[in-house]
Amino acid sequence: MAAGGIVLRRGSTPLIAVVRQRKRNEWVLPKGKLDDGETPKEAAHREVLEETGHDVAIHEFLGTLVYQSGGRSKVVHFWRMEAEGGPVRKLMNDIKAVDWLTLDDAIARLSREYERAFLTQTGPIALAAAGLAPAPMHATDDIDAALQTLTPAEAASVDELRHGLLQKVKAWLRGEA
Repeated sequence: MAAGGIVLRRGSTPLIAVVRQRKRNEWVLPKGKLDDGETPKEAAHREVLEETGHDVAIHEFLGTLVYQSGGRSKVVHFWRMEAEGGPVRKLMNDIKAVDWLTLDDAIARLSREYERAFLTQTGPIALAAAGLAPAPMHATDDIDAALQTLTPAEAASVDELRHGLLQKVKAWLRGEA
């Protein structure tokens, strides 16, 4: 279980934070694992502060991204967040850099296809919720377009994740998890 944010910065053009991991040299959305006793929202706030250096205001929940990592399903909850001013602390050691990019540039910069698909879907919603862009008209068309960019292996992985998540939700509803 992990949590993070779609972090916006207001300006003449709204910008979104992406971070570069030191270990893998990949560009990703700011996020990380929950500490013991921490709620997902608390973890999202802490992780964004550690990875971007910016204190943020947390707004509405934007969605959950599920993907495979190390042979296990990783579940990441995301909130819309806004940063004002400059950084208030140094970046954590795991992060090499933070860039503030337009939505399209942020989508293009992300290293992982599933994060690009997620930001393609949630980015316009986050901007609209912040009053920085009109609400998206056909969100399902965006999802379909993003899914069309997946390789056959990625599409199979998405189907496998959906099935596994559905089984976990059913078990939870039965009180087994």
